[in-house]
Amino acid sequence: MSMPANDTIWTVPPAEQPADWPQTDAHGFIGRRHEVSEVRRILPKTRLLTLTGAGGVGKTRLARRVSEIVLHNYRDGVRLVELATVEDEELLAPAVAAALGIRDTGQDLPALLMERLADKRMLLVLDNCEHLLDACARLVHQLLRCTSRLRILATSRQSLGVYGEQVLLVPSLPVPEPGASTRDIARRDAVRLFAERAATIRPGFHVDAANAQAVARLARRLDGIPLAIELAAVRLRTTSVEDLVNELDKRLDVPAEGCPSPLARHQTLRATMEWSYELCSSGERRLWERLSMFPGGTDLDTAEAVCPGQGLAREDVLDLMAGLVDKSILSAAEQHGGGIRYRMLETIRAYGREQLPSTDAEALRERYIDHYRRLTGRVRVDKMEPAQIDYYRTLTVELPNVRAALDLCFDRPGDAPAGLEIASALWAHWLVAGALGEGRHWVRRGLALVSGPSVTRVMGLWANGVFALYQGDPGAGACLQECLALARQQGDEAALAFATQMSGVAALSEGDAEGGLALVEDALARHRARGDVHAVGVTLYFAALYAAIMRPDRAAAFGEELVMMCEERKATLFHAYALYALGLARWEQGDWRQTEAKMRELAAYWSAVDDRWGLVQCLEVLAWTAGAAGRHERAARLLGAAQNMWRGVASSPSQLRFQARSHQECTERARRALGAQAYTAAFRDGTRLGPSRTVAYALEEA
Repeated sequence: MSMPANDTIWTVPPAEQPADWPQTDAHGFIGRRHEVSEVRRILPKTRLLTLTGAGGVGKTRLARRVSEIVLHNYRDGVRLVELATVEDEELLAPAVAAALGIRDTGQDLPALLMERLADKRMLLVLDNCEHLLDACARLVHQLLRCTSRLRILATSRQSLGVYGEQVLLVPSLPVPEPGASTRDIARRDAVRLFAERAATIRPGFHVDAANAQAVARLARRLDGIPLAIELAAVRLRTTSVEDLVNELDKRLDVPAEGCPSPLARHQTLRATMEWSYELCSSGERRLWERLSMFPGGTDLDTAEAVCPGQGLAREDVLDLMAGLVDKSILSAAEQHGGGIRYRMLETIRAYGREQLPSTDAEALRERYIDHYRRLTGRVRVDKMEPAQIDYYRTLTVELPNVRAALDLCFDRPGDAPAGLEIASALWAHWLVAGALGEGRHWVRRGLALVSGPSVTRVMGLWANGVFALYQGDPGAGACLQECLALARQQGDEAALAFATQMSGVAALSEGDAEGGLALVEDALARHRARGDVHAVGVTLYFAALYAAIMRPDRAAAFGEELVMMCEERKATLFHAYALYALGLARWEQGDWRQTEAKMRELAAYWSAVDDRWGLVQCLEVLAWTAGAAGRHERAARLLGAAQNMWRGVASSPSQLRFQARSHQECTERARRALGAQAYTAAFRDGTRLGPSRTVAYALEEA
């Protein structure tokens, strides 16, 4: 099974940009007219522009705002790569690939990125590079060297140091001069930001003659730093502007006038956060510290499960979170499908982590790991349940936090088994998300630390074997042999069934029909004896797919049984892949009409859920059925359209055993029927269709 993440944006021209392109700010974008103009002036003249500046100064908002404005200048679109939650430099290239809609199949991703971007007229935005500075510099250097029209806009507290880099320092917002008039004060961007935020706290607030001088002093005291201004504005809920300024005068030991240095800005922001921290209740402080563990934010249920203890009661968490939202420490946004997710800006989260006492950190660490171990075990995408897609979406949202849990596990050998258990339980999610390389990265880290015989190691070897088979890795056989031998040694029936299952699939992939089917049947019997319907479903899918070429009748039987199981259990994701496997078997049986009907049904479904991996396989098979019906021009167009999508998923039909032969036969048949020139013209027409027109064309009746 494979399906790209629903929130992954495929590389499309500007006209097809998704409606949910990230906006700059929920409150609107204020000021920065000069900076926006400068970025727009510099971008056409350089391949790499880095926006630098202190934390909280607004680099991300500026980059996003400019991206929206210049979108129409880039034929192949603008792509944003958010790096704040990527803490492992080995995951940098996968993060960029995901933003580009390229499936991480475990290939040399930097090389694949260079190939895919070679002729693209695109703006790539790398946001928050400072904690991955060396890795970002290496990747950017490679991309710029091997492309001609790609431009990169980066944000970082430091420049990347890449040859040819242009650097633009993002200053604080302009503040009023001492003695300025009320009108001039109200027009300054720092004051405008404060006034807007203050109005959300105290409706009707505006800058007038009575408060203008106090607001101007406050803006100068905060050096025009947007984050500091927003944190200070929250205090208007309980105090006046004048009292707020007096308190800042006591706290901030930095110059109020003149042009502050970057160090002074850093001190100002830190002092403002310290002030916000001190104004929190003791419970709010504890919760701030503990929520800083979550790089991907959290919902209320998770906060209530992980954060209580050491002086913090579970029943108090909701009110404390509301208090942190009121103080702008947390932001709250509604999630897809309902519910609220709470997040911190990275600067605020880093401060919270600094304040977390070591006495609390150890217990929190254990609860955090345990929570994500239980979560990944509960919302498994490989379960044959109606909530399969909901499980997938949950894990996609929680992935930054799961990565943090994995890092915590692998930092200590004693917790490594829990990490390997988490990584192995996510095998189907990694496949569905198209993140084979990342999945294998985590599983291999675990296997390197969990060396002794155990069921946990057996399942880690099993998951690694699955990834290796999908990647065409010749080392898959040795991995699965160890998995099977260790499973037999452990005597665990579930582990033995899984090891036998994947050994059979490996044999089928190598052309051993008899041996592979015997092992698969053995695994099915073991899974059925244990009543593990989920494992039965996975085994039937792999068996149907890999047996289709050699034993189409047997593959069809596997597929039919899986379809019935999916319909009974309302497992929609499994059902789609079951129909695909069955359609492939029908094709090998010579029934192209039934195959075409199934692929049309699946093309509509996979297009609706944005499953590019499933969709490209449908397009490929629909090209075969068009050729079988004598519609060779249509076959050539579909092959051309499919080629674009194959590149998008970093694969090709020649790499998949169950597609290679039919793809070659379809291509040769169409070329003979049309002639080389007409075939090439039709093929090129297909490559120009674009994603939405491709689906419409594929669903057209003959």
